Amino acid sequence: MRAFIVAALLAAGSLTGGVASAQVVEVANVKYEPALDLAGQKLQLNGAGIRYKFVVKVYTAGLYLTQKGGSTAEVLAAPGPKRIHIQMLRDIDGNELGKLFVKGMEANAPRDEFVKSINGVLKLSEIFASRKQLNSGDNFSVDYVPGLGSTLLLNGKSVMPEPIKEPEFFTALLRIWLGDKPADDNLKDALLGIKKARR
Repeated sequence: MRAFIVAALLAAGSLTGGVASAQVVEVANVKYEPALDLAGQKLQLNGAGIRYKFVVKVYTAGLYLTQKGGSTAEVLAAPGPKRIHIQMLRDIDGNELGKLFVKGMEANAPRDEFVKSINGVLKLSEIFASRKQLNSGDNFSVDYVPGLGSTLLLNGKSVMPEPIKEPEFFTALLRIWLGDKPADDNLKDALLGIKKARR
């Protein structure tokens, strides 16, 4: 009986150890859960970091995938749903943010991929332009589900009547942060789980 209790306690200890290893990641006081459910699948946090403009913190970003990806190619090839989650750290004009995203996609996506993304790019620009301003504390996510497309959620609520169906759109969107000319080199490394973003 005593051996059974000891074994049970050891098993419980190893279980708690497993739970403890999946810690919430905190970036600039923004918490990113280690895992989430999307379209019936479990996604894990691949990495999270801060987008800086000069020395100013603009927003945090977190990338969720079904399996870890340590390079841009691995992330883009990862199967299943994906999510990029952004939380603003300062106020920014919605139209300006939309233009920056379009510029980032155009600079990083191969020409044919960008052309196939135009429908989604226009929709994204319209949504941000319709928001006069994104305030510090506002957040948005872009979810991609294979076969359905990409959906934009603003502060947890969908702001699109229907998903952007072209898969190239989400790939081009991720290239803003993971492409050859990323918005922020340190943020790229952080999203790929290579190292924490530091300045």
